[in-house]
Amino acid sequence: MSLAQFPFIFLMTPALLITALWLDRLLGEPGRWHPLVGFGHLASHLEQQLNHFHAPFTARLLGILAWLILLLPAFGMAWWLTHLTHGWLLDIVLLYFALGARSLKEHGLRVYTALIQHDLPAARTAVGMMVSRDTASLNKEEIATATVESVLENGNDAIFGAIFWFVLLGGSGAVLFRLANTLDAMWGYRTPRFLHFGWVAARLDDLLNLVPARLTALSYALCGHTRSGLRCWQQQAHTWYSPNAGPVMAAGAGALHVMLGGKARYHGTDKLRPTLGSGAAATAATIQAAVRLVDRSTVLWCIVILAGSVLVGAWHA
Repeated sequence: MSLAQFPFIFLMTPALLITALWLDRLLGEPGRWHPLVGFGHLASHLEQQLNHFHAPFTARLLGILAWLILLLPAFGMAWWLTHLTHGWLLDIVLLYFALGARSLKEHGLRVYTALIQHDLPAARTAVGMMVSRDTASLNKEEIATATVESVLENGNDAIFGAIFWFVLLGGSGAVLFRLANTLDAMWGYRTPRFLHFGWVAARLDDLLNLVPARLTALSYALCGHTRSGLRCWQQQAHTWYSPNAGPVMAAGAGALHVMLGGKARYHGTDKLRPTLGSGAAATAATIQAAVRLVDRSTVLWCIVILAGSVLVGAWHA
């Protein structure tokens, strides 16, 4: 097959992906007017209007209605616009807004810097921007553990899940995934307020994450201590509360040779969580290692997607 015969249309997806990742690395998340922030305000307003502690069945129906109101128009508009002439430009923009690779790295390294400078108050404040647990009294090990857990789990939510759905559906797929993930982060709590209203947001986020989370877990294992990552994934993932966070965090902890999980305080109450991983307790250095693991996994995803596109293009030539 000559170069002239190769159908370069199949290289469009990896080219758009790499461009969006480059934009995220160069620019980071917008400091003002981020679409996800506006979406969050809209979702919060709608939830306040609809969620008034109705009976469980009614609350679930209203939660489904709210999810559809917020996501279907956004997905439909993104799908229509990206299929117009030069819609590929919007594909790049939508994926760029859906990604949070640089932001995740900066948040993690902010905690790392505070820890190596022995500034516990600053480290607690920084990790408090990443996790929902109480951080006011965390010690160094607990701060490092919380940060590594957040980096690993959000690697899937802020990078790999968006990439997976972008490859399948283009920019509209990245929008669908990121908005659904945002609603899960806002409503997917087992509290009296959200137990029923947020049920569909949590379940649909689980569904959209079913494949990406396992691909993320595999990439963590391949880019770290592979045997340990695969073993911890197999033996420990099912013990975690989330069917998707379990594989991601267990494989990531094993790949890093670190122990995660254990006691954490939420809303004033201590919660004993399953142990994930193997090896030593988390330290500041482990945060840096987790960030690098996510970086290597991102490169792996790009290589695999590019190679897959070349093979498909060659097949159709």
